Parts: sequence; C-alpha cells; structure tokens
Amino acid sequence: MPTALDHVRLAVPAGSEEALRAYHGGALGMTETTQPPPLAVRGGCWFRSGDVWPHLGVDPGFRPARKAHPGPRVTGVETPAERLLAHGAQVARDEDLLGYRRSFPKDPVGNRLEFPEPVR
Repeated sequence: MPTALDHVRLAVPAGSEEALRAYHGGALGMTETTQPPPLAVRGGCWFRSGDVWPHLGVDPGFRPARKAHPGPRVTGVETPAERLLAHGAQVARDEDLLGYRRSFPKDPVGNRLEFPEPVR
C-alpha cells in the first residue's frame, strides 16, 4: 500500500534544461539535485523543495501536459505566482475549489502546474 509520494516526473523536450533551471531554481527557489549518472546521460534535471521532488525528464515525443498536473501545496499562494510573473511565466488564478486559493502557472515548455493554498 502506498504511504507517500516520492516524486513527480514531468516530460520536457530535449535542450530545455537551462530554461527549466531558471524557472524551478531561479523563480521558484528550488534546489537542483544530482541525478544518478546512469540517468543523467538521458538529460533533464531534478529539483527539490522540502518534500516536493519534481523530476524533469527528456521525452523525444514531448507534448506539454495541459490538463494533467502536479499540485504541490504552498503557503502564501501569491508569492510563487508573483515570482513567476516577474520571470515572464503565464499564471492563472482561481478560487473555484471551496477552501483553497490556487494559481496555475505554466512552465517554460508549456506544462501546467497547480499551487493550492488551503484557506482557513
């Protein structure tokens, strides 16, 4: 029986690593982690922030995930949204889910993300 989510893998196109480093590492302030050597040769990059571990892996047939998305919970939903907007990212917001404020940024390759913040 699963007990926790270890990581989320998002597909990315070859050659997008620098833009993704600027987005995840620069704008979001995540720490890039070292991939194991047998996996690093495939390209992509891995990041970490607390218990959130996105693995961005090169997919030769890449198409951005427009509906499917990871949803790492945030505290202060406006902070990552404003940081991403300042870096030129597209960010939509909504409060359609009762009890949450949410933002939906797109990463540099068009993948959809969700940052939910519970409202007390």
